[in-house]
Amino acid sequence: MNELRSLAESAGYTVVESFEQVREPDPRYQIGSGKAKELADLVAKNGVEKTIFDNELKPVQAYNLAKATGVEAIDRFQLILEIFARRASTTEAKFQIKLAQLRYELARAKEKVKLARMGEQPGFMGLGAYEVDVYYEAVKRQIHFIQDKLRKIRKKRRLHRARRLELGFSLVSLAGYTNAGKSSLFNAIAEETVPVDPGLFTTLSTTTRAVNLFGNRILLTDTVGFIDRLPLTLIEAFHSTLEETVFSDLVLLVVDVSEPHDEVERKLSVCLDTIQKIGAAGVPVVTALNKIDLLSEEEVQRQVEVLTSVAPNSVPVSALYRTNIGLLKEEMMRHLKGYVSVTFSLPVTNESLSFLSWLFSRADIRDVKYEGDWVRVVFESVPWFAEKVRGQVEEFGGVFNS
Repeated sequence: MNELRSLAESAGYTVVESFEQVREPDPRYQIGSGKAKELADLVAKNGVEKTIFDNELKPVQAYNLAKATGVEAIDRFQLILEIFARRASTTEAKFQIKLAQLRYELARAKEKVKLARMGEQPGFMGLGAYEVDVYYEAVKRQIHFIQDKLRKIRKKRRLHRARRLELGFSLVSLAGYTNAGKSSLFNAIAEETVPVDPGLFTTLSTTTRAVNLFGNRILLTDTVGFIDRLPLTLIEAFHSTLEETVFSDLVLLVVDVSEPHDEVERKLSVCLDTIQKIGAAGVPVVTALNKIDLLSEEEVQRQVEVLTSVAPNSVPVSALYRTNIGLLKEEMMRHLKGYVSVTFSLPVTNESLSFLSWLFSRADIRDVKYEGDWVRVVFESVPWFAEKVRGQVEEFGGVFNS
């Protein structure tokens, strides 16, 4: 319920009251008829404009609740969609959210039209003029239109990813529960200023920056946050954003350890499950136990001891105060694919100098010495990129030593 309240506030609502009921879901209202009456009285007494349910609402339940209370009833998934819609800033994010909304609507379209014909209720207005098949097909056409737009954007994203791979740098993706401090940690490591907000789901699109880790350049990407029961529809809609994690060499998982231990373990479990769901289970994980500035030294030690067995390769940090960022970087480097040091010599020609200029922009050059008509170069890179350079060096008649 605390998380539902936080979601509601992130969507811009003021929560005036909340209650729970432990029972089997009622087919008519989701809650029992007595609770529905209690809810209607609460709505009237407090001037409530909308009711929000943590459980999934079927169209008939939403319709009956709207009829009983006089205000629209939405569920957790619709609430998350509202937050995403408010925070989307890129064209891709807006299309992804619209796609998720339409897929949600399509699954309920026929029943919604049928209910709308029975009389207008909040959340069910404006559908009476549609025949069922006409409305259903209209939603399907919109889905196909948006899917086509997203395909083009994904193609462009794949080209960008291929371009990044050509650079020969390791790829690191930030992942974590929403509001765990991913963007703050991104700023701390990359020395950037991406937006940071106490609300949920500040980041809906990816941001990638080149970062220097002890002389080795990596590409660090900030991605959309996870949440418990993240609907499959949203995972599918945000596939192109989440797949950045799948293609990473390392996942930097951010966990807020300032919360009660049970909550920390729940959110950590959700994140690890989501990483598996999106197909990134084989990618190494380093866990940043964030927000230690909000705990005493004893509390930090206790959290670290308890989480060691469940949080892969954990390092306690404070992104806000840059505490232990150096230790975190060391742990990241330990788990990234091993860099190799390579030496080669080339005859100096216009073509070879052009090649060296290309290499300077793609690898960490450690030493360059000109010896007569030859140039000797020492650089570090991931192994596959070093092999790519070997082919080029041999084409120019050079000597390659790994």
